[in-house]
Amino acid sequence: MSTEITGSEILIQSLIAEDVDTIFGYPGGAIMPVFDCLYDYKDKLNHILVRHEQGATHAAEGYARTSGKVGVALVTSGPGATNAITGIADAMIDSTPMVVISGQVASSLLGSDAFQEADIVGISQPITKWAFQIRRPEDIQWAVSRAFYIASSGRPGPVLLDITKDAQFGKIQHTEYKKTTYIRSYQPVPDINNDDIRKAAEIINQAKKPLALVGQGVILSGAENELKTFIEKADIPFASTVLGLSAMPSDHPLNMGMLGMHGNVGPNLKTNECDVLIAIGMRFDDRVTGDLNTYAKQAKVIHFDIDPSEISKNVPVTVKVLGDAKTTLEALTKYINENKHTSWREEFKPCEEKEFSEVIKNELYPESGMLKMGEIIHKISEATNNDAVLVTDVGQNQMMGVRYFKYKQTRSVVTSGGLGTMGFGLPAAIGAKYGAPDRTICLFVGDGGLQMTIQEFGTIMQYDVNVKIIVLNNHFLGMVRQWQELFFHERYSETVMKDPDFVKIADAYNIKAKKVSEREKLDEAITEMLSHKGAYLLNIDVEPKGMVYPMIPAGTCVTNILYGNE
Repeated sequence: MSTEITGSEILIQSLIAEDVDTIFGYPGGAIMPVFDCLYDYKDKLNHILVRHEQGATHAAEGYARTSGKVGVALVTSGPGATNAITGIADAMIDSTPMVVISGQVASSLLGSDAFQEADIVGISQPITKWAFQIRRPEDIQWAVSRAFYIASSGRPGPVLLDITKDAQFGKIQHTEYKKTTYIRSYQPVPDINNDDIRKAAEIINQAKKPLALVGQGVILSGAENELKTFIEKADIPFASTVLGLSAMPSDHPLNMGMLGMHGNVGPNLKTNECDVLIAIGMRFDDRVTGDLNTYAKQAKVIHFDIDPSEISKNVPVTVKVLGDAKTTLEALTKYINENKHTSWREEFKPCEEKEFSEVIKNELYPESGMLKMGEIIHKISEATNNDAVLVTDVGQNQMMGVRYFKYKQTRSVVTSGGLGTMGFGLPAAIGAKYGAPDRTICLFVGDGGLQMTIQEFGTIMQYDVNVKIIVLNNHFLGMVRQWQELFFHERYSETVMKDPDFVKIADAYNIKAKKVSEREKLDEAITEMLSHKGAYLLNIDVEPKGMVYPMIPAGTCVTNILYGNE
């Protein structure tokens, strides 16, 4: 005889069938039936009780970024669902696979302004790949299966499922769960055009000064090995976007560093000198291109991307190559000639030397003055043998983090790219640890961003999450202050911060903590932090008016680089 089960149990069993092992969530009235059912599945599903729904979504993002799996957040209706909006938007613009499940009032109450009712489907549709409301238990398996397929396939992104309370309580006959592998109206991966691949190969083979731009699409498609084979065969120097940084090891001889506003001098300058620009899984964000009217006008542009809407959206392309990077790069490499671009690669060296002498030397190896963000990040990266996961919040801590942390393996950078979400760092670090439990997680966060989601210390305390929290404390909203200094005549409007004692707060949450201000005590503190078995907060006072250089002012040409000595 078949048995009847509730919609809540169908949901939980569906998640298990999708290989979900960890959920980040917060209970409430409209999702209570699901949490009640979850009580019976503690041996199969690990639920992490966050302290705010925004924390649930950022933790799910961190989990997805380090594990490569779909992150899952579970929240209640009304304010619970609306609190998740920032994380959903963040995941959308950064192509992070995530399924957010929200409770909803009973079907009979929809549209009546019932207690904690909000049209979360309508609110979230512009910032999700798919948003759907489930009103019957019969639709749960179908919706969950589609949700995970849509979130994880093609260009990944967030999906929202809104489940009414009566759908959670309702009972139906148990049926076998079927994973979705095809949706008629949805083509996650475009068909590959071999003529385009051959055209791209011909241009690359004839190039004298090729430059590759590596984006997160390489990581999302698992194309790291294919990228390595391609660039080494063609001997093409490359640089990465912020989210693409760990696709290749930092010390690879063809790695010229980071693109963008605070990127490395060489790749930014050479973007406007190369004869062929090869973009792979990146979207020509404004922080990378600067003024589009002056961007790479001399170059033939080849764009590899899975999303047709990105082609020629910002930068006109000579050849488009649509498809999954893992497949298209492998196909391309068959047509690529073995080459050497020794003299072209040598042209990057004067740029590196200039950047080192005018920026890096003083930032990493200062002889006096207060501690600098760069030297701290550099020392911690080296202390982890450059093999930890970098998590950052947003601001100067982020730009210094991605500039000076180094990487040996993929999926080693967790940061908010396109949306630039302050408060992302702490909950994302928690999720990153669950996604990569065997790796060291180093979070760099400013005193401003930390206080946006500081309540997640409670999550760390409850589950003894081993994350290393480095507060780069300048008592300012540092990046806004930097812009005020450069572009607003040093009028520091509302950027000075009076901070609490973060060590005392950490201690209240049973997180071991220490404050450091002196350079001679830094190495010892780093060693203590990394050797401690458990969470650790290291609050480091840094120079209040430190600057992130090099810098390309927003909207200007990529060759308009400030070194800080102007």
